[in-house]
Amino acid sequence: MSNQLTINRPNFSAIKEDEIEQRVDALLAQYKDVIELVAKQKEPTWATLVEPLEKVSNELSLYYSPVSHLNSVMNSDELREAYNKCVPKLSAHFTEMSQNKDLYNATLALKNSAEYDELNPAQKKSLDNDIRDFELGGVSLGDSDKARYSEVAQKLSKLQTTFSDNVLDATNAWEKWVADEKELAGMPESAIAAAKQRAEQKEQDGWLLNLEFPVYYAVMTFADNAELRKEMYTAYSTRASETGPDSGKFDNSAVMTEILNLRQEKAALLGFNSFAELSVVPKMVESPDQVVRFLKDLAQRAIPEAKREFSELEAFAKSKLQMEVLHSWDIGYVSDKLKQDLYALSDDDLKPYFPASKAIPGMFAVVGKLFGLTIEQVNNVDVYHEDVQCYAITDKDGQLRGEFFLDNYARSNKRGGAWMDVCTSRQKLGSSVQLPIAYLTCNLTPPVGDEPALLTHTEVTTLFHEFGHGLHHMLTTMDTAGVSGINGVEWDAVELPSQFLENWCWERESLDMISGHYRTGASLPEDLLKKLRDAKNFQSAMQIVRQMEFALFDMQIHSSTDIKSAADIQQELNKIRQDVSVIPYPEWNRFQHAFSHIFAGGYSAGYFSYKWAEVLSADAFSRFEEEGIFNSQAGQDFLNQVLEVGGSREAMESFIAFRGREPSVDALLRHSGLAAA
Repeated sequence: MSNQLTINRPNFSAIKEDEIEQRVDALLAQYKDVIELVAKQKEPTWATLVEPLEKVSNELSLYYSPVSHLNSVMNSDELREAYNKCVPKLSAHFTEMSQNKDLYNATLALKNSAEYDELNPAQKKSLDNDIRDFELGGVSLGDSDKARYSEVAQKLSKLQTTFSDNVLDATNAWEKWVADEKELAGMPESAIAAAKQRAEQKEQDGWLLNLEFPVYYAVMTFADNAELRKEMYTAYSTRASETGPDSGKFDNSAVMTEILNLRQEKAALLGFNSFAELSVVPKMVESPDQVVRFLKDLAQRAIPEAKREFSELEAFAKSKLQMEVLHSWDIGYVSDKLKQDLYALSDDDLKPYFPASKAIPGMFAVVGKLFGLTIEQVNNVDVYHEDVQCYAITDKDGQLRGEFFLDNYARSNKRGGAWMDVCTSRQKLGSSVQLPIAYLTCNLTPPVGDEPALLTHTEVTTLFHEFGHGLHHMLTTMDTAGVSGINGVEWDAVELPSQFLENWCWERESLDMISGHYRTGASLPEDLLKKLRDAKNFQSAMQIVRQMEFALFDMQIHSSTDIKSAADIQQELNKIRQDVSVIPYPEWNRFQHAFSHIFAGGYSAGYFSYKWAEVLSADAFSRFEEEGIFNSQAGQDFLNQVLEVGGSREAMESFIAFRGREPSVDALLRHSGLAAA
């Protein structure tokens, strides 16, 4: 008899800020009771050790996951206060669990028992990961070191939350009222109308600009007013720092320094020379040196072309726009003008062809055709904002595979960026299987008035990227929580499905499914498609060295043992920029103070993962280039060998199973317009 499938959707409206801490305390107490009970076993089995832990972990997640999500997308003082009270408690709990010697010994006993040989591959991989995580969690430390490790972990969890809060507050704090529409000359009509709408919503005349990314992008790319661009660039690039318009108010200087020092101390307690060494243990790569060699090799291939691209930009600015000096706040604007000059294409030209009302169902259709899926909206679901919809994914056999909440548009009190997060994981719970649910969050340009949301091609690509993450989590067939979906996937491979799916934003057959003029319904014209493709690698080398700058900076500060101040962090960044950057930065630029990926997210000593996984994704897509972008066998193989297996085996095994060989960098270089060496 097959297991019953269950969906455990969040009950957002039932979450009360004043009850959160009490509920979390009760769930943690229940969790501790289960740990104490199962850890005492001398001859544990999967059913008596792992299943009770998975069950109680899931119960905690079912309550806390929506709390954490709401803190990111519907932030308020009350919710933040409750969330911040829970963060150290959760950190302490999981640190204590990872250092529980009895639980570790029970896990080892199961690993060494006769039953281990009878477990399925997913169960074995999950158990092996657990043993590794015990060892990386300090289970073998002495009592005083365990206590210090726990203290460090709690401090880090608090500081990382503080870092994220400071970035959000700094972003929300800055606004600019514009009284004369002439100051917004050059900006798209839709962006100007949105600024007018924001002012009206605050019962003000004029136009209101803020630091939400669609607004920032519109000003930096299209506004003719150089002073406005400079003012906005200054506010954006100094967020949460000691300089800029809100200097010192939300300053992350000391927060960054303490985070790095505590991460280094954590690594040292475990016997590693640096946090970077500790970080690579559960990844595909073998050492920080290997990462640095990979990054520097890619940078050296791109730097000559990046310098040529920037010189071309400077020459164009001088000859066509009479700009003697190309400042940082001019680069987006001049780049768009140069793109128009070279390809007769502006980023704004494509927006009428990508209304969200066409692009989103079109994306579902592309994925449906590729993997044999049906994606339909689920009605009458408890959601937390009117912009949010819930969708269900069904496979070609009519089997429900999972659901997701789609939250597309930028708004106040919502963290910037785009991400996929786990709501629930697929796992066996008694006689039933809980299906996965994902949160898919973007900060796209919202609709204005009666007009639909019109997306840039970059925004459409972002949608596909996050949906790739979502599919990786939702299409798993693994019933073991620790390795289902994205769980247990090496961090430097987790970007493979997301970057892979972006490729369908460039192909005629798929573009016809996701594009349609918002007034006429016409698909993207052939001349615009040609321009889009011709311009695909416009400044691609500059983009590569920018990514190398971020990734090398991340590895360097997490390899260093000499970071004593924010000035030291700045010095490390300056050194990296001298080596790989081709664009100028003003002395007061404080990009690092808002670099949430590495200071508040999961990419610390792991930002290189984007480029590492891009090698995998470009090579994976090359099979579709050879066999057809909707080749059913290739799609089925990617579904079976990558998406469905989740973290149940090494990522390299999954790649080889799909591609028939190890990955090659050649496809990435070709896709980027760089010749292979």
